[in-house]
Amino acid sequence: MGRTVGRTLLWILAAGLLLSACNDGDSDVQLDRAAGSDSAQSPDVADPGDGSASDADLRSVMWVGNNWDGTATVVDANTLDVLKTGIDLIPDKDQELADIFANPVDLAFYYLIRFGPGEGHDQYVDDMFTTEDGRYLAVSRPSFADVVWIDIAKVTQGAGVDAIVREQDMDGQRTDHMALSPDGRRLLVSDSTSRQVIEFSMVDETGPDGSAVKMGDRLRSFVSGETPHESNFNRAGETIYHASIGRVYTPGDYPDVLPELLGPAQEAIKGDRWFQIVRNEDFEILARWNMGLELEESGYAGMSPAVRPMAISHDERYIYYQVSYFHGLIEFDTQAPDVNGQQDYVNEGLAEPDFGAVSRVVPLPNLVPNVPREEYVNDSAHHGLSLNESGDTLCVAGTVDDYVALVDRQTMAYSLFNTASTGNDYLKPYWTTEGPNDTCWISLSGADAVAVLDTRRHEELAFLPVGNHPQRVRLGQIPERVIMNW
Repeated sequence: MGRTVGRTLLWILAAGLLLSACNDGDSDVQLDRAAGSDSAQSPDVADPGDGSASDADLRSVMWVGNNWDGTATVVDANTLDVLKTGIDLIPDKDQELADIFANPVDLAFYYLIRFGPGEGHDQYVDDMFTTEDGRYLAVSRPSFADVVWIDIAKVTQGAGVDAIVREQDMDGQRTDHMALSPDGRRLLVSDSTSRQVIEFSMVDETGPDGSAVKMGDRLRSFVSGETPHESNFNRAGETIYHASIGRVYTPGDYPDVLPELLGPAQEAIKGDRWFQIVRNEDFEILARWNMGLELEESGYAGMSPAVRPMAISHDERYIYYQVSYFHGLIEFDTQAPDVNGQQDYVNEGLAEPDFGAVSRVVPLPNLVPNVPREEYVNDSAHHGLSLNESGDTLCVAGTVDDYVALVDRQTMAYSLFNTASTGNDYLKPYWTTEGPNDTCWISLSGADAVAVLDTRRHEELAFLPVGNHPQRVRLGQIPERVIMNW
């Protein structure tokens, strides 16, 4: 343990110096990237309204982002056939790297991402969503700290850089998770190092003030804690559930070790880790919790406040979430009163809400009890949680345990899927997504594969080879006329 703690102490020092360099107003280093700028390669933005296919001409597909490859794989969401793989989502890689290597701060963060959250690899593709007409794919690219909008027909025909129709850089140095509004009009992007979530347009339209809004335009932002992570819209698109996870690449994982250093300083090392409910209409923060303190208030002391993936019940009463280091999940009742009825803490001006309480803590098997926390993937014991269409079964990625669990929402009884039970390599499951027909899609990042489970019958339906280190899997659509040319 001493060796791993020592190594990660170097990481926190490096990260602190880099963050200081970026945020210091007196720094002599100026960033070349301009937030909200269009791509230099493609100044003309294609109009997503021209020639869009009708609904009957669209096919439902699952997009798989192969993070370390910088590619995507497309799978038919109903037949489970792989339609195309190796789609290049970084055709501008040479130019991006040239820009990064020309700027000392960008270069430092580029390597920090590689050897921190990237586990020694560049992070080229984190998240993706298609536009409603299926013509464009929005992609967040952590190592390039940007979001690009890519013409699907062009990129799948080898158009290269010309397939990128829009690019937007972050204010900070890394992009992460994204969320698409239910109507397909707005995209939320976590700006990892700038404590904010940025909203972009996914359509061309006329704004409320009569101004023209183009696909890829930057619109609004709301504040987050340290390292904004996942956002989810409710079904009506009126509410956003958001969590920040803190500096998962730093030490402080063992608060009982060297308590003089790590105990009192843990919050400073890891940073603010908040769970927020945001009103979409005006981005007002309606509620902000420290889930570690909420867990302690309910009798579960010593658990992390860093909310990882989450799932929201269809009636929006219950939030299911994972936290760092915990093998299992937590159920949080948003309609329950606060446990002690007191405002015990304040998060940057917002007091603890008088509602919301942990209702259940559900442990799942820890199959690696001797693995130190410092070797968990970015502090995650489990990283991946979704709720099926029927709303009765949770799908859990047991990341360091190399299994997937289907969990009954009422009883919390579970079935495990792993190499022993399926005969396939269930290595480092990193994400789960609900699919059509009550399916769960799991990225098996250590096996370069995706598994598809039937959440009703608790059966494996498919095991599909994809690219290098698949992470996010998202439901989208593509015009049939595009697929016909593959």
